[in-house]
Amino acid sequence: MKSICVFCGSADAVHADYKSAAREMGKILAGKNIRVIYGGGKTGLMGEVANGALSAGGEVFGVIISSMNTLALAHTGLTRMDVTADMHARKARMHELADGYIALPGGYGTWDELFETLTWSQTGAHEKPIGLLNVKDYYEPLLAAVDHAVSEGFIFSEHRKSLCCESDPNELLEAMLAYEHPHAAVKRWMQEE
Repeated sequence: MKSICVFCGSADAVHADYKSAAREMGKILAGKNIRVIYGGGKTGLMGEVANGALSAGGEVFGVIISSMNTLALAHTGLTRMDVTADMHARKARMHELADGYIALPGGYGTWDELFETLTWSQTGAHEKPIGLLNVKDYYEPLLAAVDHAVSEGFIFSEHRKSLCCESDPNELLEAMLAYEHPHAAVKRWMQEE
């Protein structure tokens, strides 16, 4: 993987452990010569992951919508910043630039990006690895909901396995590198078999 799109929260008033994990994730990606693709913000975990990667000499590409491209929100020290007209174009551009995806803790926007990416994988629109960095067990409730959907027959178990989840960034990257796309499940879900 040469580039990973990181989805994460932009809120500043969060536990320091989330911020330090985001900064460390950025440093680790840079240390492995993996370009960070993200939403272009300077606040919250978004700013931390960007600053972590930049501090380690990494490349960071931001993709931001024009209404958020302000001094208060946009990171001004990135390798590159793409400005799009709207959120749909922003997400499409981030997907286009990325070889894989990692969600750090975040809220609605992070979950929207994560689930859209999972849905696209489920339908065969891409075969890229998707990971969760489970800082402070943040994603345990969400994983329980996903597992419930599997047990109720709404999600194939193979698609559940498509979501790598680790609390350690290096272990997460190893799991993502070992990822194999569930082609048979995609065909079954799309009723091609």
